[in-house]
Amino acid sequence: DLANHIVEFSQDQHGSRFIQQKLERASATEKQMVFNEILSAAYNLMTDVFGNYVIQKFFEFGTPEQKTTLAQKVRGHVLPLALQMYGCRVIQKALESIPPEQQQEIVRELDGHVLKCVKDQNGNHVVQKCIECVDPNALQFIIQSFSGQVYTLSTHPYGCRVIQRILEHCTPEQTAPILAELHQHTDQLIQDQFGNYVIQHVLEHGKPEDKGQLISSVRGKVLALSQHKFASNVVEKCVTHATRAERALLIEEVCGFNDNALHVMMKDQYANYVVQKMIDVSEPTQRKVLMHKIRPHLNSLRKYTYGKHIIAKLEKYFMKTPGSMGSIGGELGPIGPPTNGVL
Repeated sequence: DLANHIVEFSQDQHGSRFIQQKLERASATEKQMVFNEILSAAYNLMTDVFGNYVIQKFFEFGTPEQKTTLAQKVRGHVLPLALQMYGCRVIQKALESIPPEQQQEIVRELDGHVLKCVKDQNGNHVVQKCIECVDPNALQFIIQSFSGQVYTLSTHPYGCRVIQRILEHCTPEQTAPILAELHQHTDQLIQDQFGNYVIQHVLEHGKPEDKGQLISSVRGKVLALSQHKFASNVVEKCVTHATRAERALLIEEVCGFNDNALHVMMKDQYANYVVQKMIDVSEPTQRKVLMHKIRPHLNSLRKYTYGKHIIAKLEKYFMKTPGSMGSIGGELGPIGPPTNGVL
């Protein structure tokens, strides 16, 4: 019934939805009929608020020939499509759906425009999808365009995502220069509202030597960084992903300061989470040390919203019954696991 009206229907909210649903179960003949009609209007449909979904459906459910033909319609227009609200979705779907040679043809059109795309609210999604779907060897031009730009991109709301994708999907040879630049700017990135995510990413997924380098740059500054809105998240990740030896040193750093550091941290809106994490991940012997350091401050902790979190944590590890923290005093003797042997 829709013959000769496919294009106008594709540009209508309900028409587009109807066509999308039918395409999932259409016969080969029906698909080809629809395809023949949309082909001449393909570029306009790609940038249309409803039409783009019909094109995307063909990248999902079309025949290999139909996908190839549509991908050819994209050629020569990759940059404007990547920067356009609806076109960027079509490019992403195409990259997921076509063979490597065609992916690489599409990607090549971005050469020379990478930074423009990365800093664009639509284009950054296309660059991320390239990094996720395309053979890293075909992406060397992206790596090269980032040379000297890693700090700027890591502190950018879209750039920080692209840097994380590179760290996930590119080869060690490609990520090495990126990591080298990150290490030059660790101190600023830890405290940046976007850069802190890049540093956290390395702490979670990076190689031991990169993690170690980041952790050593936090050492000596745990107290200050823990009280910082963004850096405190990085300190938590350091404590979580450190080796046992590194973790012991980080915890020792706040225990060693005549109790004051720990007291300041427990009352702080950000640092209290670092203390909680330390209690969670420390070895039993070090957890006891933390407990002894915290015990004299229990009464003052009750007065602070953040202090209450710490009390709850300690009850979890050291008390048989919640709420019995009030009885923690000299009469308990040295803190240890409950006598029934259940920790």
